[in-house]
Amino acid sequence: MSAADHLPGTDTGLLLLCDHASARVPDDIAIPPHLLALHVGVDIGAGPLTRALSVRLDAPAILGTVSRLVIDLHRQSDHPGLIPELSDGHAIAANAGADRADRIARFHAPYHRAIRDQVRRDRPKLIVAIHSFTPRLETGGEPRPWDAGILYGRDDRAARIAIDHLRAQGIPTGDQQPYSGRVLNATLDRHADGQGVPSLSVEVRNDLIADVEGVTVWCGILADMIAAVRNGLALEGAAAQ
Repeated sequence: MSAADHLPGTDTGLLLLCDHASARVPDDIAIPPHLLALHVGVDIGAGPLTRALSVRLDAPAILGTVSRLVIDLHRQSDHPGLIPELSDGHAIAANAGADRADRIARFHAPYHRAIRDQVRRDRPKLIVAIHSFTPRLETGGEPRPWDAGILYGRDDRAARIAIDHLRAQGIPTGDQQPYSGRVLNATLDRHADGQGVPSLSVEVRNDLIADVEGVTVWCGILADMIAAVRNGLALEGAAAQ
C-alpha cells in the first residue's frame, strides 16, 4: 500500500492536500470494519472533494491512503494520539501496544516525505488542506452550526481572505472552528508555515459532501474561494513591492 496518492496537475502554484482521504486498512491490522464508514475512520467526503478540486483547478494533490484509525497523518510523529486507542468513544483494540515506529515508517513518514518533496520541487504559492467535520460529536457536545470552517496557524494571510469570501456568499463559516488551527495544524505547520508558504485548512460539514451532488456543489464553492485567495494574495504581494 502506497502511503500517498498523487494526483497530477499543471497549475503547480497550488497544492491540495487531504490527510484523511482514505478508510483503507492493511490486512495485518484488525480495525473493526463498521468504524471505517464513520468519521472516526475517514473524513467523509473530503477525498472525493479534493479529487474534484484537483480536476477542476488542474492542480496537483496529495492524499493519504490509510485510515486515521491506523495512524493519524495529521499529527506530529510524537503526538500521543498518533495511533488512537480511543476515538470519539470507540475503543480501537488493535492499537493497544501497537508498534509505533513500524507504523510511522510504513505510513506517516512516507506520506510527509511525499509532501515535502512536492513542495521543494514545485514551490507552490498556496497550499490548501481539505478536511470534513461532523455536525456533532458522537460522544456529545454542542451542535456545530457552521457549514465550513477555516483553520490556520501563525500565518493567517490566506485564511482571512477565505473567511471573508465565504461569509460574503452567505455561508456560515467558522474562524478557527470547529477547532483551532493554532492547536492542531500539524501538516500545514510542517509543510507550509515551516516553509513560508501561505496556506489554510478547509473543514466542510460532512453531511454536506456525503454524496456526489454535495461534492459538486462544494467543489464550485471552494474553487471560487481558492481563486479569491490567490487573487488577494497576489494583490497584497504587489502592494508590498
